[in-house]
Amino acid sequence: MPKVQRALLSVTDKTGVAAFAKGLQELGIELISTGGTAALLRTEGITVKDVAEVTKFPEMLDGRVKTIHPMVAGGVLAIRSNREHMRAIQQHGIELIDMVVVNLYEFEKVAANKDASLEELIENIDIGGPTMIRAAAKNWQDVAVVVSPADYPTILTELRDSNGSLGKETRWNLALKAWSTTAAYDRAVSHRLSGADTLDLRVPKAFDLRYGENPHQQATLYARGTHGIRRQAAAWQGVVVQQLG
Repeated sequence: MPKVQRALLSVTDKTGVAAFAKGLQELGIELISTGGTAALLRTEGITVKDVAEVTKFPEMLDGRVKTIHPMVAGGVLAIRSNREHMRAIQQHGIELIDMVVVNLYEFEKVAANKDASLEELIENIDIGGPTMIRAAAKNWQDVAVVVSPADYPTILTELRDSNGSLGKETRWNLALKAWSTTAAYDRAVSHRLSGADTLDLRVPKAFDLRYGENPHQQATLYARGTHGIRRQAAAWQGVVVQQLG
């Protein structure tokens, strides 16, 4: 299992991040961070390197440009088993990043205000965060991506129990959560900016049904609580029907 040696932390929701970072540091993991996250960690006595030290380029454009840089993205995206990837990052002096801890600007919180201006909405669209999340999730076999403070305790426990490593199943599950997070974020932005009256549902699968409206059809119930959506497909004609269940 790949060992976590360097972690990038850049979070809007700072719940539990100091304790998590302290736990990572105690495991000998080097910490890189940005802006407000770095400042918070330093007030807690945690040693952290600014992203600007890594990129040799200052954070700029009111924080719009921080982590979008080859010195960061290359360290996240390099496939460790790919000789050409490793040769390239060594050639350019890029150090590997093994964990990305990122959550996003709170666009949905701002968007909930019906009087929010277009300028305010645009400024609260995260760019670097989704980029780092997607990069880490794309390279999940080598990089752990952490998007939820709720996962901090279990990740620290596994790291401690596994000599600083995270298992393949853990990294894959974290990547799936990451993709779900960025997908939901993009939907929220699109929906609020377009102003479209659209019903957009994401409901977990409850169970498979014996058959659909007819015996030749397959059906599944997706539900939260006592009400849900029944999705049935007539495989012989490729038809999908959704209705309230």
